[in-house]
Amino acid sequence: MALYQYKAVAPNGETIRGEMEAATVDDVARTLQEAGNIPLNAALAGGGGFNLGRLINRSNKPNQREIGQFTQQMAILLQAGLPLDRSLQVLIDLSDSDRTRHMTEKIRDHVREGGTLSDALETQHGVFSRLYINMVRAGELGGTLEVTLARLSDYMERSKDLKDSIGSAMVYPIMLTILAAGSLILLLTYVIPQFTPIFEDMGAELPTLTKIVLGVGSALQSYWWLMGLSVFGVVAYFRSQFANPVTRLVWDLRIIKLRWIGDLIAKMETARLARTTGTLLINGVPLLGALSIARNVVGNTVMQQVVADATNQVKTGHGLARTLAQGEYFPRLALQMISVGEETGQLDQMLLKVADTFDREVRTTIDRLMSLFVPMMTLVLALMIGLIVMSVLLAILGINELV
Repeated sequence: MALYQYKAVAPNGETIRGEMEAATVDDVARTLQEAGNIPLNAALAGGGGFNLGRLINRSNKPNQREIGQFTQQMAILLQAGLPLDRSLQVLIDLSDSDRTRHMTEKIRDHVREGGTLSDALETQHGVFSRLYINMVRAGELGGTLEVTLARLSDYMERSKDLKDSIGSAMVYPIMLTILAAGSLILLLTYVIPQFTPIFEDMGAELPTLTKIVLGVGSALQSYWWLMGLSVFGVVAYFRSQFANPVTRLVWDLRIIKLRWIGDLIAKMETARLARTTGTLLINGVPLLGALSIARNVVGNTVMQQVVADATNQVKTGHGLARTLAQGEYFPRLALQMISVGEETGQLDQMLLKVADTFDREVRTTIDRLMSLFVPMMTLVLALMIGLIVMSVLLAILGINELV
C-alpha cells in the first residue's frame, strides 16, 4: 500500500483534495468514483522527482492527431457492432505507429482483464485529458459509448480546426515580419557599411539621418550578441511573470481589456468553454461537474476566475448566464443564447451553438485583423527601406555639392 494525493470533483461541483492509501492509482480513482466523485488526478505523495524512464516514456506518447484518429476509428468500429476488445484488436492491427499500437495494446489488455475503457485510458497517464476520460466514463454508465466517442471525435476535430485556422492565418504575417526584419538587418549590417569608407575619405559633414543609419548599422555589427541577450532576457522575464499566478492575473486583465485583442480572446475562450461544457452535458455529466472540468480549458485566468465564481453561484441555484454576466467579459450574445437554453431546457444544445457561432466569429475577426496587418507591415517595411536609401542619397548629394 502507498499513500496517494488526489484531486477530484464532488457531486456538488466542489473541488476536493486529500490523501488515500491504495495499492495503485487505479484503486484511488475507483474508490473516488464509488463515492460519486469525478477523479481529476492522483499521484504518490512526495513524488514528482526526476525519472529518466518517465521522460523517455513521455516522448513516446501519441500526439493529439493520433489520439483523434484513435477516437474516430474506435467510434466507427463500435457503431458497426464490434465488441470493445475486438475493436481494440482491429485498431492494433491497423495501426502504423509503434507508440499508438503499444498504447492500444495496454488498453486492450486492461479491458480483457475486466476493467472499463475509462479506467484503461486513465492508466495511460497524461495521454488522455480529464475531459476525454470523464466523457468516456459517462458514456459507459449511460450505455452510449459509441455515441460518446463519436461526439468526442467531433469535439476534437472542431477544436483542431479552430486551432489550425488560427495557425494558418498567422503563417503569412509571421513570415512577412521575419523577412522584413531580415531585410532591414541585411541592409544595416552589410549594405550600408560599404559606403562608410567612401564617406570617411571625402571628409564631408554627413546629414543627421545618415549618421543615425550608420550608427544603427555599426551597433548591430558590434553588439549583436548584446541584442540577442536582451531578447532572451525579455522572453525570460515574461515567462517568469506568466508563471506567477498573481502577475499572470494582472497581465491577463490588461490583455482582456484591450479593444481588439481583448475581444478576440474573449470570443476564443467563450467558444472553448461552451463547446467543452456542452459536450460534457450532452453526455450526461452534471452541470457543476462539467463547469469544474471545462474551466480548465479556459486559458485567460481572469475569465477562468469568472467561471469558478459562476460555478459556486450555480450551486446555490443561480442561472449560468446570470452568473457569467457578472464578470462582464463574456460576449452578450453568448449570454443571451445561454439564457435561452436554460429557459427552454436545452442548455447543452445551445452551448454547442454558442461554440459554433463564436468559432466563426474568431475566424472572421482574425481574417479582418490579418487583412489590416499585412498592408500595414508592408507599408512600414517600405518606409524603413526608403529612409535607409534616402540617408545614403542625401550623403552622396552632399558630397557632390562639395565637389
